[in-house]
Amino acid sequence: MEKIKKNIAIIAGGDSSELVVSMKSALGIYSFIDPEKYNLYIVEMEGPRWEVRLAEDSYIPIDRNDFSFRNEGKKIKFDFAYITIHGTPGENGILQGYFELIDLPYSSCNVFASALTFNKFACNQYLKGYGVRISESLMIRKGRTITEDEVVEKIGLPCFIKPNEGGSSFGVTKVKTRQQILPAIEKAFKEADSVMIEAFMQGTEITCGCYKTREKEVVLPITEVVSENEFFDFDAKYNGQVSEITPARISENLARRVQQLTSAIYDIIGCSGLIRIDYIITEGEKIDLLEINATPGMTTTSLIPQQVRAAGLDIREMMTEIIENELAHKR
Repeated sequence: MEKIKKNIAIIAGGDSSELVVSMKSALGIYSFIDPEKYNLYIVEMEGPRWEVRLAEDSYIPIDRNDFSFRNEGKKIKFDFAYITIHGTPGENGILQGYFELIDLPYSSCNVFASALTFNKFACNQYLKGYGVRISESLMIRKGRTITEDEVVEKIGLPCFIKPNEGGSSFGVTKVKTRQQILPAIEKAFKEADSVMIEAFMQGTEITCGCYKTREKEVVLPITEVVSENEFFDFDAKYNGQVSEITPARISENLARRVQQLTSAIYDIIGCSGLIRIDYIITEGEKIDLLEINATPGMTTTSLIPQQVRAAGLDIREMMTEIIENELAHKR
């Protein structure tokens, strides 16, 4: 008897500037998941528009009562949601809460872990309590003000001013002079309701992917990120102005320490599915946390697929493991 294939929703879009990146990740994930095992659908979310894309110009609305849709008179319910929205509502716990309410298994971290990792300042301060090294930083909310003198005194120059909640380097500025501080804050506030001001750390930028199931732990090889620009900005990430070297040009001992720290952070926060953690290696081989990506980019050229290839793993098998782990152990 032929086994009935599960219906998988690959959820893309969102309500932030990262919508276009999310759409690209959805296509990557669509190509990575085994179509022999699952029926795959891309679901686009943008504000109140929740639609299944059946063809290039064919869309059917989602019934939000149970996250189903009707096609040719037949009701189709999803068995699993693979979330690849970068930004709200798919990276900050909102969508995760909805799926838990309707009892639909999903790929990413739970509500708490998603909300925490999405808030860069809160996450870094939380992990600082566990001994994780972070840069000096402060956070300001919309409606509050800060002077140039306060930034220089408390954080120093150069520094990074960035949206506290967001990704893909939208709204991020590397600030070198006092005159750049207030315009950079204004730019960051266009992307989020709170802004993080973070001291510059001189060093080597690296990133490490990780996923765990009930049966196994996989910490991927480390990638060294060498941007041609001032920092790893949007153009570097998505327009090729960067060298991504996997495995990173660091010592075996340091690589092992980074992988151990990545695994520990995964457990401390209570992550699920696939994550990627970015670090700066500063003088004396010190490992400083930059941020945690709970729904990392998954285009064919993204960092995680590169690390999977470097590890000699089959990405389809990896995706199957992540999906089956959640299907077998509902939260």
